[in-house]
Amino acid sequence: MTWLLTGGAGYIGSHVLRALRADSLDVVVLDDLSTGDAARVPATVPLVVASVLDRDAVRRALVEHEVSGVVHLAAKKSVGESMCDPLHYYRENVLGVVSLLEAMNDAGVRRLVYSSSAAVYGTPASDSVDETAPVRPESPYGRTKLVGEWLVGDAVALGFSSVSLRYFNVVGCADPTLADVGGTNLFPLVMRALVMGEKPRLFGDDYPTRDGSCVRDYIHVQDLAEAHVAAARLVASTTCHEAVNIGCGRGSSVLEVLNMVGAVTGRDATPKIIARRPGDPAAVVAAVGKARRLLGWQARHGLHDMVASAWHALADDENPPARPPVLTPAGAVP
Repeated sequence: MTWLLTGGAGYIGSHVLRALRADSLDVVVLDDLSTGDAARVPATVPLVVASVLDRDAVRRALVEHEVSGVVHLAAKKSVGESMCDPLHYYRENVLGVVSLLEAMNDAGVRRLVYSSSAAVYGTPASDSVDETAPVRPESPYGRTKLVGEWLVGDAVALGFSSVSLRYFNVVGCADPTLADVGGTNLFPLVMRALVMGEKPRLFGDDYPTRDGSCVRDYIHVQDLAEAHVAAARLVASTTCHEAVNIGCGRGSSVLEVLNMVGAVTGRDATPKIIARRPGDPAAVVAAVGKARRLLGWQARHGLHDMVASAWHALADDENPPARPPVLTPAGAVP
């Protein structure tokens, strides 16, 4: 069975690619390389350089490589950027899904794993969030992911089998060559700040949590990649439409993360405290029972593994940033 992996040259995509191949599944990568790196795709894996918005290119890839299913990761993913350029996000993330579904339908390929996000929940009413919680996204990014879920769900009428994976906070790496180099997520930003001799910023220390800082559910990217394999196996074996949380099921506060960073790196990770950012919930943790029941999957890596893998990847980076980065709010949902 051959899978088309869109966005397979990116940070998460390259980990998913390795996990699929480790499970003896054939893979073809489609990536426009706007943020991906072709070097992350092994020479033995076909790489189609194209956008999912190019329906004809997607259809040709599906037909020429005799693809049986699609894992769709290609998308724009910055909450802040989506606030500044919402139309770009709707074009890439929503019209991209429409184009992909049309190409799949034309080619008779109807098995799909869709990359969604915990951002669809917005600010939840409770700390632990299961898949029945109200979806109230608070950014154009989150709304595009939710619309994508609706589109994928409506394709069931065409015979599609699909699982939408709602990622929580994805961190770490399985190999330094696959590290998150985007610089917009908490872990790389904090660590690069330490490399530059800067204090990481903590947005608010007066939340109603165990230490006053926000609590988030962090998931190692290798665990996330293995969840995609489990979802691919499910949609290949049955017709379904499901949304599933992918997290650890336990929360870590931002101060706990910083303490772990200090322990792993041997550097002072004491933060600079600044005011809260409006809209940041005190705690967001995934309820992961459905992932265990439906996919037979659960996270295996703890916080130490996540921090250590991210730090070791940065230590192997021969080109540290030329100037200190501006940190986004700690614990923001990806």
